[in-house]
Order: sequence, then structure tokens, then C-alpha cells
Amino acid sequence: MSTELRDAAIRVLMMPRDTNHHGTIFGGVILSHIDQAGAVGAIRRGCRQVVTVAMDKVVFAQPVEVGDLVSFYAEVVHVGRTSLKVQVMVEADRRSSGEKVAVTRAEVTYVHIGADGKPAAVPPAS
Repeated sequence: MSTELRDAAIRVLMMPRDTNHHGTIFGGVILSHIDQAGAVGAIRRGCRQVVTVAMDKVVFAQPVEVGDLVSFYAEVVHVGRTSLKVQVMVEADRRSSGEKVAVTRAEVTYVHIGADGKPAAVPPAS
């Protein structure tokens, strides 16, 4: 997936409240945003409500710094009967240098939930 050709599912400006004792952003903060961005990808695919089932191995290639504008790109890569997998790519725009850096990527599995709170068929692509 080329991030140049896609709209970000979400973009977040990293703030000092999210830093660890090293002065960089907590990994858990990034994981939370990955989950949200993946859910946006599932919603764009036609699911009304999803729950997270799994997130694959996440390896941070670069730290995220205070002031970075972080973009989370989501793309549905697999659709099952009631579940779908969304690949989320994370990129930081370093405001300090103007550089763009790839931070991490993850594949997140969601289950589509119906109004009754039970797994429901994923709608056909529109």
C-alpha cells in the first residue's frame, strides 16, 4: 500500500502527555491508535461495529517524538465470513526536521458485530 495514494484513517499530533521517561511516545499509545485506525478501515469497508480479536507482531523501526504528526493508514487485506484483517501502516512526519519516517505496521483482526451483539456477516464490498 502506497501511503502517498491513500487518505490516512487517522492523524494524531503527539503531545508531551504521551511520553515515557526517554522523552519518546509510549508504544502503547501507538498501539491504541493502530487499533482505532484499523477499526476505521473496517467501517469504511461497510462494517457498522467491530471488536478487536488480534493484533500481529508489532516492531517499532523508529521512535515517535513529541510534536510528530503521525499518520495511520488502513487497508483491508482479507475478508472472512464474520471477520476481516486490516493492515495498518504508521508514518511520522518529524516537524523538527521535515523528514517522514516509517514507524511500524500491524495486521489487526476484527469481528463484525450485529445489533444483537453477536458476530455478523461482513457486508459485501460496495
